[in-house]
Amino acid sequence: MTFSLPALPYSANALAERGMSQETLELHHDKHHQAYVTALNGFVEKNPELQGKSLEEIITLVNGKPDMAPVFNNAGQHWNHIHFWQALSPKGGALPGRLESKIVEDFGSVDAFKDAFKTAATTQFGSGWAWLILGSDGKLKTTKTPNGSNPLATGEGKPLLGLDVWEHAYYVDYRNRRPDYVTNFLDKLANYEFAEANLG
Repeated sequence: MTFSLPALPYSANALAERGMSQETLELHHDKHHQAYVTALNGFVEKNPELQGKSLEEIITLVNGKPDMAPVFNNAGQHWNHIHFWQALSPKGGALPGRLESKIVEDFGSVDAFKDAFKTAATTQFGSGWAWLILGSDGKLKTTKTPNGSNPLATGEGKPLLGLDVWEHAYYVDYRNRRPDYVTNFLDKLANYEFAEANLG
């Protein structure tokens, strides 16, 4: 099985009016994500143990093995980015009813959820991700993961909505203003319908 770069579910300039430029999307998708796919395929080609396995199986298999860290990082980043492109929308920012009700039930209010998500995203030191997850207790939570890790690897819960907080995700548009990037995501870009669908 050879992994491939998925096409964006919208045009490269579709998010520009909502705070993510065509330059950012083209660099991020065409260059950064492609590099993870290329590296992962190289590792799989050289390791029979990884061949024929799904992306999720590879992440689980190599998680926590220091000698397999490069495989984990590239597999994790491939999975994270497949999720991320779907977590963005040209019509983002609007909360569908079922998810909004669940957010209010578990966080107290939509604002409280956004505050918790912003805290996770802005306090992730260095590179990483912020997530809205469904915990094993059935409650919505926010969390963060470093580098290429994700809630599949940590076992914290089911990922519903993830935000890339690596600098390459926002530096063209926001320079070093990660909080502004996070706020813009939550208010204008987040595909909450995708997150609701992930609730199951």
